[in-house]
Amino acid sequence: MPLVTTKEMFQKAYAGGYAVGAFNVNNMEIVQGITEAAKEVNAPMILQVSKGARAYANHTYLVKLVEAAVIECPNIPIALHLDHGPDFETCKSCIDGGFTSVMIDASSKPFEENIEITKKVVEYAHDHGVVVEAELGTLAGIEDDVKVAAHAASYTRPEEVEEFVSKTGCDSLAIAIGTSHGAYKFTADQCTRNEKGVLVPPPLRFDVLEEVSKRLPGFPIVLHGSSSVPQDYVKMINENGGKMPDAVGIPEEQLRKAASMSVCKINIDSDLRLAMTGTIRQFFNEHPDKFDPREYLKPARANIKEMVKHKLINVLGCDGKA
Repeated sequence: MPLVTTKEMFQKAYAGGYAVGAFNVNNMEIVQGITEAAKEVNAPMILQVSKGARAYANHTYLVKLVEAAVIECPNIPIALHLDHGPDFETCKSCIDGGFTSVMIDASSKPFEENIEITKKVVEYAHDHGVVVEAELGTLAGIEDDVKVAAHAASYTRPEEVEEFVSKTGCDSLAIAIGTSHGAYKFTADQCTRNEKGVLVPPPLRFDVLEEVSKRLPGFPIVLHGSSSVPQDYVKMINENGGKMPDAVGIPEEQLRKAASMSVCKINIDSDLRLAMTGTIRQFFNEHPDKFDPREYLKPARANIKEMVKHKLINVLGCDGKA
């Protein structure tokens, strides 16, 4: 099947109490690992590209990689999504260039300006058969080209969501309930430590999610900054020359709870980076004589695939939903 929008995906996810994974892609091995996992467990898939990914890999290369994945996975619905589009021009470029979904992130702007910018993108996108994600509230953390003053988060205000969605016409809404970008989502002061001395992050604000859901019944909600930062890969990195003290993510059981509610799309990026980097660091440490990229990228791709399979089945609950 050709690339699809997220419209039908989200309708089914909302009704079925699961979420669709939105995984950031930057190169061939990441695309392959993600889509091979989706194919094995028969899950719908969102492959998303950030401004930074387009700058790194080139828009055309990324689109063609995703188109190749569509050919290799003919029975899997795949949407190509722009993550954190910073302005109308970037969104327009992606809409004109083959994307089926775009996010306009004007959440740092005043409320009325956010509405104005989002509405402009929505009008252009809908005229071209493309759907739009918008954002209210601000996530903390730093990742890729999404840069917010560290931990300067502001939760979404539920009393604003009805007016925002009504005036913009957006198709889904990213909200801030305590998730955060990057592998260092929280400071040590924001966390507690369990009996093993591992940092435990503050819980997500499900009260905000529930109130938003009441005000927007049936409307798909999105969570950004939702990597869980698997400690096995953090340990692998640290044991092989890395330095990632106190890297901590969102507990998977909280993400599963969100997916059972109105959250239809959960973004995952840092976990993919950790799997790839940890695997490659370990490979070089164990095989200092090796220099063929295929030899270290192959196990990195395999570990991305296994991680994504775990997310699709145990966190998102979208296995078998293609």
